Amino acid sequence: MRYIVSIMAGRDKVLASRRQLIAMSLPLVLAARQAAAQAAADPATVPVTQFYAVLLDVMKDGHSLPFPQRYQLLAPAVDAAFDLQGILRISVGSYWSTLPPAQQQTLLQVFRSYTIANYVASFHSDKDRTIVIQPVTRAVGSERVVTTTITKRDRDPLRIDYVMREEDAGWKVVDVLLDGTISRVAVQRSDFASLVSAGDATPLINSLRSKVSTLSNGSVTA
Repeated sequence: MRYIVSIMAGRDKVLASRRQLIAMSLPLVLAARQAAAQAAADPATVPVTQFYAVLLDVMKDGHSLPFPQRYQLLAPAVDAAFDLQGILRISVGSYWSTLPPAQQQTLLQVFRSYTIANYVASFHSDKDRTIVIQPVTRAVGSERVVTTTITKRDRDPLRIDYVMREEDAGWKVVDVLLDGTISRVAVQRSDFASLVSAGDATPLINSLRSKVSTLSNGSVTA
């Protein structure tokens, strides 16, 4: 009887050790699969993948973190993924080159704040949301388009495409297409047109500052 009990105890220890080994190796297996998937994906998708990873973390915190803290968490990811100066330059159009350097810099800082605040305000919760990034891009001239889909239960999927350009610093977002067709740069260019004149972007700066304040309920100053 003692022999049988000893055998059973030994078997339980072996099974427990196996379960522990499997549990320890599972993260490594998942990490390997993730690394393999990332390696197989187009390099242009990497900045978008990294940006969404941070955005999801911010969304998980939801309203448990004040807006300014979520803003600070997302800011480095926006800086890393987006060519904000290039986007702003195209959005402003031909007037950009007429602006004094100091005003260009101020406008860029305010535009950066607006871009970050817009994402924080738009994506404030990850509840029932799933983000899918297609590993294969489509080429548009020298640029590539990364297709992403955000789904939420009981709602139609939201498609957001990112137009990527390879620059000295790597692949950067140079435009965002809502539903795969509506260019954010084109919309901004239309909105900005009446707020910029030769040598002066003060009305646009004030407008973007006001939008940042509205998006953040006055908690972020641009």
